[in-house]
Amino acid sequence: MPQTVCSGTMFTTSSGFNPHLACAEPGEEEEDGAPQEGPGPAACLADGPPITSASLETLIQNLVPTADYYPEKAYVFTFLLSARLFIPPSELLSRVCELCIKQQQLDQSPLDTVKVRKFGPKILQLLTEWTETFPSDFRDEKMVGHLKDIIRRIAPCDEAYWKTLNQMLQKLSQRLALMSQGEESIVKVSLNASSISDKLVAFKTKPPPIQKDMLSICNDPYTLAQQLTHVELEHLSHIGPEEFVQAFVQKDPLDGTQQPSFSEQKKKTFNLEAYVRWFNRLCYLVATEICMPAKKKQRATVIEFFIDVARECFNIGNFNSLMAIISGMNMTPVSRLKKTWSKTKTAKFFILEHQMDPTGNFYNYRTALRGAAHRSQTANSNRERIVIPFFSLLIKDIYFLNEGCANRMPNGHVNFEKFVELARQVGEFMTWKQVECPFEEDRAILHYLHTAPIFSEDGLYLASYESESPENQVEKDRWKALRSNVLAKT
Repeated sequence: MPQTVCSGTMFTTSSGFNPHLACAEPGEEEEDGAPQEGPGPAACLADGPPITSASLETLIQNLVPTADYYPEKAYVFTFLLSARLFIPPSELLSRVCELCIKQQQLDQSPLDTVKVRKFGPKILQLLTEWTETFPSDFRDEKMVGHLKDIIRRIAPCDEAYWKTLNQMLQKLSQRLALMSQGEESIVKVSLNASSISDKLVAFKTKPPPIQKDMLSICNDPYTLAQQLTHVELEHLSHIGPEEFVQAFVQKDPLDGTQQPSFSEQKKKTFNLEAYVRWFNRLCYLVATEICMPAKKKQRATVIEFFIDVARECFNIGNFNSLMAIISGMNMTPVSRLKKTWSKTKTAKFFILEHQMDPTGNFYNYRTALRGAAHRSQTANSNRERIVIPFFSLLIKDIYFLNEGCANRMPNGHVNFEKFVELARQVGEFMTWKQVECPFEEDRAILHYLHTAPIFSEDGLYLASYESESPENQVEKDRWKALRSNVLAKT
């Protein structure tokens, strides 16, 4: 489990940094009697002492650019990612704009043209980073309203600001449209897959339409591994960084902020949950393909094929598909097929299992992942840049990071050190997901992966018992019950 040090140490300031923040007025002190913190050095994320904690207000002030200051890019990402745990994005942008108006005196006339022209490009840069990194925040019309309001205030000093805003909004609209299309296609694929699987009959006397199998669509392990990588990267492309923390958003007991309802939360984690569903589907698809054939030799052939596919996924750097295949082959309905496994060459499978062994918090896998990440950093081609992590473990790491360390310090400050680590993990993922898939699409294989019928858990057990008879009374009783249930439904 990843560890973060929950330090209550105040961060120190570096000379001359963040000049728009003044030190506390005389008499302003924290509840424990310590002086209120001074300017927060966003740049310390890169070349100074790390920020460990600060008040939410100070962190917001550190985000706000001035004529002479712009926050470090790492700080912008870290705070925009984590701030939603304490304040809705629309309220955060509202407060940023209010601080800009106050500090730059944008509500006064005439404006200080020289000062505003130095400030304008910086606020536009911040808004551009926000819209590009967290575009889903701007599905809220209030967010777009704040953008237009701040530009309206600085535009009298330079009409070019309107042009920059329009370009920003145009790109934002295109990104949101692509996101919506991607989500619609995921929903469509899910509906098609589930409607087909509901018609699946588990007995060996399956109707002809059910007889099609993976090997009839693709019998080359490397090609299938490439197409699985297509699916993985397509799913990853739709997942925004905010989805990793959205599930943790609750009402903040310290400021009473009301956060979105459960249904709204589900919408904001839609792509992440869809990706987890894909992993589960691939597990069940592998198990189904193995349990489907009536003959032992055919089942053994399918097992060896998927072992080779898994090995190619490992070589590519597609660890998510690799783990899904291994998980499917380790499901009880598959692993109990002892006669089938006795006919297979399992040496390569045991090597892959060793690589994904959960022992030592997945030590072997994490070592392989670091190797793939290093290869990606020095790569000359997209083929070598591919890193697709075992996604469920990444989510679990982030979950334990969130649960293992408080969001707030005892004095009410935000535990920023925790969120620097969160941003590191999410930021690494964001780098990996931007790789374009170098492999040519095979629509027939992709269609099969998304729509091929799969057994439910009961269906897998029934198909397994039909393949190799139950070995004990418990299995015999279950087999009998499953057959009765299927006959009753059909």
